Amino acid sequence: MLLHTMKNCKRTRIFRWPQLTLLFGFAAIFFLAANGLTQEQTPPLLVMISVDGMRPDYITEADAHGTKVPNLRRFLKEGTYAEGVVGIVPTVTYPSHTTLVTGVWPAKHGIFANTTFDPLQHNQMGWYWYTEDIRVPTLWDAAARAGRTTASLQWPVTVGAHITWNIPEFWRASTPDDAKLLRAVSTRGLLLEAMAELGEYHGGIDTSAEADESRGRFTEWILEKKHPGLLTLHLSSLDHIEHETGPFSPESIAVLESIDATIGKIRATAERLAPGRAYVAVVSDHGFVRTESQLNLFPSFRDAKLITVNEKGQITDWKAIPWPTGGSAAIVLKDPNDTTTLSEVRELLRKVASDPANGIDRILEAEELHKRGGYPPASFFVGLQPGWRTGSTLDGPVLSKIRVGGTHGALPDLPDLRAAFFLVGPGVPRGRSLGVIDMRDVAPTLAHEVGLSLPSADGKILLP
Repeated sequence: MLLHTMKNCKRTRIFRWPQLTLLFGFAAIFFLAANGLTQEQTPPLLVMISVDGMRPDYITEADAHGTKVPNLRRFLKEGTYAEGVVGIVPTVTYPSHTTLVTGVWPAKHGIFANTTFDPLQHNQMGWYWYTEDIRVPTLWDAAARAGRTTASLQWPVTVGAHITWNIPEFWRASTPDDAKLLRAVSTRGLLLEAMAELGEYHGGIDTSAEADESRGRFTEWILEKKHPGLLTLHLSSLDHIEHETGPFSPESIAVLESIDATIGKIRATAERLAPGRAYVAVVSDHGFVRTESQLNLFPSFRDAKLITVNEKGQITDWKAIPWPTGGSAAIVLKDPNDTTTLSEVRELLRKVASDPANGIDRILEAEELHKRGGYPPASFFVGLQPGWRTGSTLDGPVLSKIRVGGTHGALPDLPDLRAAFFLVGPGVPRGRSLGVIDMRDVAPTLAHEVGLSLPSADGKILLP
């Protein structure tokens, strides 16, 4: 009946938007009444959008950077936000996104970096794609325990997750066959159903602005058609362009402005479908620093006979090896109890760090590194200064100048690497700054706001 009325409305143009709004309101009341629910008893909707690589000052200081992001700036006036979020060790995408949905550090949740530790490259540059590697409950688990449905698009570490409607971030060969692979690991039939109405889905390794716009449309479709109680979405085009051109470049600002429009549409859809009970959170996994220099530790480890290489340039054995992540590198010993190798590596790193020209910010030994929840398998952590990134080739110079770009991955102490947190919803204080917060606080705070329980989180609840 409602659909028939709307079709007549469009054809005859008798109704205008106020009348349509009233009509939708009556329809919602009838639906709730038919199911024995009042609006107060209907569970809230939580939409959590991650903008990969978004520094908070893109928004909090938008005028200074010339960033036109009206939808994101609304969060400053209409909700609560952080001046910055101190992330995890290392400040990279996959462990950060897992902390955002668990409220614990990587050492506890089990996702230590983007790529798995693979010194002999048997895993062919495999990433931490699979949810079975997460060792603690997530927000999706909390929602399921409360009897709510869930949805997720492109969120890291969600292959095999217990999510009602799931399109994970996953790729392998970066060929057209990856689309078949993605359909196979997504909720059965979901992508085909959505694509029949929306066209191609841009998933996998596609980090273009067009791909994020596509994911935004699929997000709106899932909200409309599936009505999840919790939805998570990962947008990655800003991170990609910042790696290419650096933070606050004209190209990066243009991409963020496109993302802002996508977020505005998703928020409007969520608030229309769940009037008075929609919470929308915008987060990020890390900030960004501009880079122009590179430190590559691999040649030094090779020359020190800590890495064995065959005539084809392939690693065949190792005693100690770097595990690079953008602006840092963990150092893993094959035998952590090998005191001779431990001393050799400590001395090698001391010599490299003693020269300021090498760009090292600091070196953490195992005890301090593990206290900060990072890299349980590692014996050292080498954090670089802003302006530097790590290399990963066995040949070439230890130091080199590179094309200006951007990176992350260094210690979260660096203010430029702070992530973002913005939240709007019923009862959320308007115009309130939380100052600088811990990334572990995000998951328990969001769970609390929508009436979920996440007792395994180590972070604190930031709102009453």
